[in-house]
Amino acid sequence: MTSQTNVPTRVPTRVFQHRSLMPTTLERLWAFHDDPGALAVLTPPPVFVRVLRDDRSSLTEGEIEFQLWFGPFPAYWHARHEPGPIATSFIDRMLKGPALVWVHEHLMQPAEGGVELVDRITIAHRPGGFWGLFTRLFFDGLPLRLLFMYRHWRTRRAVTGLNHS
Repeated sequence: MTSQTNVPTRVPTRVFQHRSLMPTTLERLWAFHDDPGALAVLTPPPVFVRVLRDDRSSLTEGEIEFQLWFGPFPAYWHARHEPGPIATSFIDRMLKGPALVWVHEHLMQPAEGGVELVDRITIAHRPGGFWGLFTRLFFDGLPLRLLFMYRHWRTRRAVTGLNHS
């Protein structure tokens, strides 16, 4: 049996959600996420991203492989992009990487004053070992909240023309 995000129900998962009102249009917010450089813009220092392969034909179709470098430690990530639960959403689903399960829903809906952006992460950590500890330290609790605060701040700057880097 699987849940709405196609995660086996026997795997204990956590759901994290972060939402912001972006003072922009839906088209501009979608275009920002569709830009191949968005991943680098949304990756906070001192982490950096190296794209290894990007076969995405759109936000809702294709695969991407990349490494996130945490100092000397590379975390390999292979994700598939697919349609989300609403027309103005997409999902990136980790096929291989540091977590046992990582399903990232990006939901965008028009709202008064702009567009509501919701990032919803369904995560299951590996039961032990280096990667189990790693994902608990970097992709859970306060670190995950800070990551998405940063990502929404960078998104807001990009879609309002305040980001020139």
